[in-house]
Amino acid sequence: MNKDLSSIQRPTFKSTLRRISMVSIVITMTLIWLLLCVVSVVTLKQYAQKNLELTGATMSTSLEAALVFGDEAAAADTLATLGKQGQYSLAEVYDKNNNLFARWSFDTKKNSEQFNKLVSHWLFPQPVMQPVIHNKIVVGQIRLTARDSLISHFIWTSLAVLTACILLASALAMIISRHLHYDVVTALQNITDVAHDVRTNRNFSRRVSQERIEEFQQFAQDFNSLLDEMEEWQRTLQATNDQLRRTAMHDPLTGLPNRASFRAAIAALMKNKNSRTHSALLFLDGDNFKHINDTWGHAAGDNVLMETANRLIEFGGKRHMAFRLGGDEFAIILSDIDNEYQVQRICTALTQQFVRLFDMHNGHLATFSLSVGYALTREHDTVESLLERADQNMYVMKNKRAESPL
Repeated sequence: MNKDLSSIQRPTFKSTLRRISMVSIVITMTLIWLLLCVVSVVTLKQYAQKNLELTGATMSTSLEAALVFGDEAAAADTLATLGKQGQYSLAEVYDKNNNLFARWSFDTKKNSEQFNKLVSHWLFPQPVMQPVIHNKIVVGQIRLTARDSLISHFIWTSLAVLTACILLASALAMIISRHLHYDVVTALQNITDVAHDVRTNRNFSRRVSQERIEEFQQFAQDFNSLLDEMEEWQRTLQATNDQLRRTAMHDPLTGLPNRASFRAAIAALMKNKNSRTHSALLFLDGDNFKHINDTWGHAAGDNVLMETANRLIEFGGKRHMAFRLGGDEFAIILSDIDNEYQVQRICTALTQQFVRLFDMHNGHLATFSLSVGYALTREHDTVESLLERADQNMYVMKNKRAESPL
C-alpha cells in the first residue's frame, strides 16, 4: 500500500510553475483586454458627452434669433449645417410653448445593428436638453441625440484588433513561457504600465517600447496602433471642444469676448493681487443706439455694433481687453493703471474714437457715442462692488449727456 502511494506521480515544481505562468499570462491578458475596453468606452463617453453639451450651448446662441423672430427655415438650416458635420443624429427645437419648431435627423438604415443601439443607449441614456435664452427669458429649448454610428464602428474595430492581438500573444506566450518566462513577464509588465498610464493619466501619447521577443514586438506594434487611433480620436474631439468653447465664449456678431468670458476674466483679475492693484474697469453704454435701429433698421444697428467693436479693439490693442456684454453694452479691462488720472485720460481718448461718423452702409452717416463709467479694481474687494461702482459712474455720465446733449 505504501509502495503504491509512493509510486503516484506528483507534479514537479517546474511543471507547477509552468502552469502558474500560463494561467497568469491568460489572466493578465484578459485583464488588459478588459481594461483597454473600459478605457476606450469611458474616454469616448466623456468626450462625446462634452462635445454634445458644447454643441447644444453653441446652438442655443445660434438659434436665439430664429426663435425670437419665428424663422423656422433659418433654424432648420442651422440644424442641418451642424448635423451634416456629424455632430448629432437627431436635433429638435421647441418654442416657448413646447411646440416642435424645427427638426433634423440623420438618415440611418431601418434595421440598425443591436450593438449600435446598445452603444447609443449606454453612452447617452438621455438626450441633451439646452434652453435658448433671449434677454434672460427662455424662448425655447434644443433637444440633441448623439450619433452612434462612428462610435460603434470605432469600438468594433478596436475590439477586433485588440482581441486578435490578445489571442496571438497568449498563444505564443504559453508556448515559449518555459524558456522565456522572465522576458514574457517583463513584456506584460511594460504593456500593463502603458495601459495603466493611459487609463489613469489619459496619457494617450504613451507607447509600448520595443520588445526583445519578436512575437511580443508585433503585439506591441498592434497595441501602439490602437493607441494611435485613440490619440487621434482624442485630438479630434479636443479640437472640436476647443472650437465650440471658443464659440460659446465669444459674441457671434462682433467677435469680441462675450459676457461669460467677461465674468471669468474679471473674477480671475480680482483673485490676482498684483494685477488687481494695477487695473481698472470701464463700462460703456450706447447713447443713441435705439434711435439708429428705429431710423435705419437692425442691419444698420449691427453695422454700428461691429464698427464699435473694431474701434474698441483698435484703441485697446493688446494692452486693454474689450468685451461685448449684450446689446449696445461693452466693457474694457484696463491694464498697467497706476492712478485715477490715467483712467480719466484713457476715457477722454476713448471718447474721441467715436467723434468720427458711422457709415450705415445705406448711403447715410450717423453719430454714435458711448457713455463711459470707470472703477479702480484696487478700491474694491469683490467683483460685485466693482461692477456696481463702474455701472453707477456710467449712468452718471449718461445722465449728464442727456441733460447736455451738445
